[in-house]
Amino acid sequence: MSTILVVDDELTIREVVRKYLEREDYDVLEADNGKQALDILSREKIDLMVLDIMLPELDGFAIADSLRNASKYGSLYQNSNIPIIMLTARTEEEDRLSGFEAGTDDYVVKPFSPRELAMRVKAVLKRSAPPTVDDDIPLEFGVLRLDMRARSLTVDGKPITLTTKEFELLCFMAQNPDQVFSRAQLLDKVWGYEFYGDESTVTVHIHRLRDKIESDPDNPRFIETVWGVGYKFKGV
Repeated sequence: MSTILVVDDELTIREVVRKYLEREDYDVLEADNGKQALDILSREKIDLMVLDIMLPELDGFAIADSLRNASKYGSLYQNSNIPIIMLTARTEEEDRLSGFEAGTDDYVVKPFSPRELAMRVKAVLKRSAPPTVDDDIPLEFGVLRLDMRARSLTVDGKPITLTTKEFELLCFMAQNPDQVFSRAQLLDKVWGYEFYGDESTVTVHIHRLRDKIESDPDNPRFIETVWGVGYKFKGV
């Protein structure tokens, strides 16, 4: 059974989300402020977090940043790569992009459909599940080694921490080397039907990947921009 942490300062929202997630046989934990959320994340193994942005103590961006930089917060390491779905009343594009910059995987705007949220949780967990047996053999491109079964990445022998969506995006592109994909195609193939975002989401994730895997992100070796079209992963 997967464990979902719901972080929101509104009791009614937590109760509704819990009800719908428990219908799907998830174990649900709750937190009503940022510090309580971090305390739970330091003690419990969580499979996915539904996270509000506007919270007492610490906001959602600070919580996401703490997880994605778990080397600075040792007790959070066990949950450093869990999927995060932002649940918020803030609708501005800048807020969505800030969420993705912080390493979130999806973005749901209030008011929302609890049934849709439960479907998104299910879809995100499915995408973050261990790969099938067909993905036994790691992919290697020069100094880059991508092990899909272990969900791990090393560059020149150094382990690189990726968020769920960063890993999925890199896997998809690396499995289709030298093929050019538009941002719309990547949004469809990696995020899928359950995500209702804009194409700038892809741009943010590409930039984050380059910062992590490229020795010179401004002159990338692996992820190339094809101007006017999109991006491709260079296999040679």
